[in-house]
Amino acid sequence: MFDAVRNNKKIVQVFLVLIALPFAFFGVDSFRDSGAGADVAKVGEVKISQQEFQQAVREQQERLRAQMGEVDPKILDNPEFRQAILDDLIDQRVLFQEARKRHLFASDDAVRQAIAAIAAFHDESGQFSQKRYEALLNAQGMSPTGFEAQVRQDLALQQLAGTIGRSGIVSQRITDKVLALQSEIRHVQEFVLPVENYAAKVKLEEGAAKKFYDENNEQFRTPDQAKVEYLVLDAQSVAASVSDEEIKAWYEGHKERYQQPEERRASHILIGLEKLGKDKARAKAEEVLQEVNAKPGAFAELAKKHSDDPGSAAQGGDLGFFARGMMVKPFEDATFSLQEGAISGLVESDFGFHIIKLTGSHAAREKPLAEVRSEIENELKTAAAARKFAEAAESFSNMVYEQSDSLQPVADQFKLKIQKSDWIGREANPANGVLGNAKLLAAVFGDEAVKNKRNTEAVDVGQNTLVAARIAEYKAASVQPFEGLQATIEKLLLGQEAQKLARADGEARLSALQGGTDQLAWGADKLVSRMDARLLPPQAAPLVFKMDAAKLPAYVGVDLPGKGYALYRLSKVAAGTEMDAARRQSLQGQLRSFAAQQEVAMYLSALRARYKVDVNAKALAGASER
Repeated sequence: MFDAVRNNKKIVQVFLVLIALPFAFFGVDSFRDSGAGADVAKVGEVKISQQEFQQAVREQQERLRAQMGEVDPKILDNPEFRQAILDDLIDQRVLFQEARKRHLFASDDAVRQAIAAIAAFHDESGQFSQKRYEALLNAQGMSPTGFEAQVRQDLALQQLAGTIGRSGIVSQRITDKVLALQSEIRHVQEFVLPVENYAAKVKLEEGAAKKFYDENNEQFRTPDQAKVEYLVLDAQSVAASVSDEEIKAWYEGHKERYQQPEERRASHILIGLEKLGKDKARAKAEEVLQEVNAKPGAFAELAKKHSDDPGSAAQGGDLGFFARGMMVKPFEDATFSLQEGAISGLVESDFGFHIIKLTGSHAAREKPLAEVRSEIENELKTAAAARKFAEAAESFSNMVYEQSDSLQPVADQFKLKIQKSDWIGREANPANGVLGNAKLLAAVFGDEAVKNKRNTEAVDVGQNTLVAARIAEYKAASVQPFEGLQATIEKLLLGQEAQKLARADGEARLSALQGGTDQLAWGADKLVSRMDARLLPPQAAPLVFKMDAAKLPAYVGVDLPGKGYALYRLSKVAAGTEMDAARRQSLQGQLRSFAAQQEVAMYLSALRARYKVDVNAKALAGASER
């Protein structure tokens, strides 16, 4: 199954959007019942708490800022954005429950291979580095054990991706039709009515600029600004150390965590029930079993030939190593009863009939302290730092409030440096780092800080970081004087009126063209296709390709704000040139991806109905206001 998923990257990309969220945000524990407060939603028996929802929102905001740079804060904090996050979390929950119901699993080998393939864990030579792996996880406050559990769940969900995505099939007829439309060549001529040609016909009424200024006063307001001093308290500020004795004591007290269970490696041939039905599948499985017993050394070749498991068949049926509880019970019982090299009889499961060959085994063992020492040390340091930070955070918050006329006593107490900003405004700007937090900015520009010159409260800006600030300099909001804006406003109004005249003239000419009168001096032919429409303005391209080619010539008009109005004449439609293999394959992949997305959407809809999704609108609104 893993091979099938890996070989269809389009399908994986569709699902990665879904499965990335929960593990990146709050790990496997997020799928358990948190039992906290007024939950935002409930999916089956699994709840989504306000804390989990808020964490998901914050993490997604930070991820988008990292990818896109400066982003308008309103884009990252509105009802639509938050609803999309909640929808994603609900999708995670239904997928997780379905994967668990189906007993989907990922073997240790699959987990190891997946982690080893992550480029972030590679050293300069491109090889997996255990040291770098542990260091990066530690920086995120995660342990290898926890991360590996997350990856295991991630891979299990990807098995669902392979199953569903492969059901999204596009027929050859539809594929050919779409490819033909994509490559179709349209011969188009253009006639532009530039807005500049109408400027001389515009005469503004006396006082029009002043009237616009008065009616749109807020457009010309310069917002208030401030320079601030601030302190940052984070986990690094209260780093903790761990002794050898503590590490050893933890190991001795939690040895059950470091028991590596017995594992078996097996290959199998699956004769599925879907195509043949149970009786015919059994008959075929018995024939294959006879062939396997006659040629046991050819098991891998026979698996490639006969097995209905699309993932393992290509690998000769190999499933890698797995422990108890990771396979359906009949399969597990049969595998763990075999001697190495032995081949089972027919084993029936919900999937069909299996023929199993045991190819390897790992005895149960206890990981020695030396092997897990760094993991334990990181966990203990993270836990100790969290405790120290929680204690320091309370004291920090109290001091900032109680000694509100200065940050210096707090800086001295916690050995922090008072940092200073340049001019900042009320609008959150990611480029300002911790000062880009909306809640902190609300406190900075609040009356207590502006009028009373007091410290802000200690604000949690995420990732175990508290920030307190105070205003050093302040500029009040003001409206720019009309005298300095008059010429700009008049130019704006002249352009708007000229655009109206160009549009009216263009629409009149279009009406005449559609009535059969064509006396325009059209430009030269532009040959455009849906794959290459660079010769057309972005506003014009969709309309040009919607023009009916059944009756030519055809005409369409397009308003080009600030530039005028354009008319287009479609005179000829011709078949495009044959696509090269790479382009054709790329477009076919896009079609398959689209079909897979549609299948995924329908599947998720069905799962939501099956597991019953309840959204607490009141709790969601409350979470959104925080």
